[in-house]
Amino acid sequence: MAQRVCIIGGGVIGLATAWALVRDGLEVTVVEARRALGSETSFANGGQLSYRYVAPLADAGVPLQAIGWMLRGDSPLKLRPRLDPAQWRWMASFLAACRTSVNRENAAHLLRLALFSQSTLKRWREDDGLVGFNWRRNGKLVTFRNATSFEHARKGLADPQQQQVLSAAECAQLEPALSDAPFVGAIYTPDEEVGDCHGFCQQLAARLRASGRCEFRLGQAVTGIRHSHGAVTAIELGDEILPVEQLVIAAGHRSPLLALPGLRLPLYPLKGYSLTVPIGSEHRAPDVSITDYDRKIVYARIGEQLRVAAMVDIVGFDPAVDPERLALIRRQARDTFPDAGNYDAAVEWAGMRPATPTGVPLLGATAYRNLWLNLGHGALGFTLACGSGQLLSELIGKQRTSIDLHGFNPRAA
Repeated sequence: MAQRVCIIGGGVIGLATAWALVRDGLEVTVVEARRALGSETSFANGGQLSYRYVAPLADAGVPLQAIGWMLRGDSPLKLRPRLDPAQWRWMASFLAACRTSVNRENAAHLLRLALFSQSTLKRWREDDGLVGFNWRRNGKLVTFRNATSFEHARKGLADPQQQQVLSAAECAQLEPALSDAPFVGAIYTPDEEVGDCHGFCQQLAARLRASGRCEFRLGQAVTGIRHSHGAVTAIELGDEILPVEQLVIAAGHRSPLLALPGLRLPLYPLKGYSLTVPIGSEHRAPDVSITDYDRKIVYARIGEQLRVAAMVDIVGFDPAVDPERLALIRRQARDTFPDAGNYDAAVEWAGMRPATPTGVPLLGATAYRNLWLNLGHGALGFTLACGSGQLLSELIGKQRTSIDLHGFNPRAA
């Protein structure tokens, strides 16, 4: 009889892990503290499936650049120091990772996982008929306002075989919405994709329910994890004790609250914001995904809506929407694409990205022989979810993993 795997977390990471396990013949229980699946960080993220732009935030020059950002009124970064040892430990580790050699090594790990995740999603779409989440292969333009940053980018292409350097005129030819935008050029990657992460979660949930191999425990927060002799034995759901055979923690930025003795989870939430802007027949929204490099804003057309996402706020565990930050995004989006949609009717949202200092997720086994982690994907949760879930299923099933997992080992974090 197949072992049952319990997954804590019903966001895109937990659901993708559940689907991979069910596809591989295992039975699953998904425990989610909220009453709806995919309702936190997975709900209204940037929507870009950006497989080749996965370089970690930590890099040489970023600390000095961050100081410059924070002196500006329109900074994409906001830091609010707190009397929180976890915040200071995370920032110290982040600064230690801000070296070119470390960035390149971690970017290589992320690229390997991202390309595997892209092929995994392709297999799920084609073999399992996984549709209904506005997926498209629409390509992506990383656009530059500054000639110096554009020149630096064109010299350091992540994948010269797949990426093209375009002038401003070529950008406008490819994407007419850019004809009046203030960009000097862009890097174009034709095979990047887009989708609705929340819709993807709902499609996975429907297939999991239909499989007969998945049970959902919604609106039940895990209040403790029991362990004995190097293994976890049960989770506590208030007064209820639920025995477990295999346990996966995929609870995003809340995961450190579940830490066990000897288990270090170097995660901290990086708050981001988004606007979901309705697109009418009179509007001219970009069809290609856009990343405004200099302002750190991403644009993705998802069906008849434009998702505009931005900001990295290191402000603690505060999920509240900051009206000033959203007003800045709205103002900058209007300035760049004034006719893209009905900004006055935009739906506002904030989410907490669970990030490691290095930008590399924690994926794999722990010191507890039946406890597994799938955590810390930061802003790349949707991009990396399918590959991460499939690899964890392979590990739990004692199969040879599809890619080398060097760099992702939670025990080395």
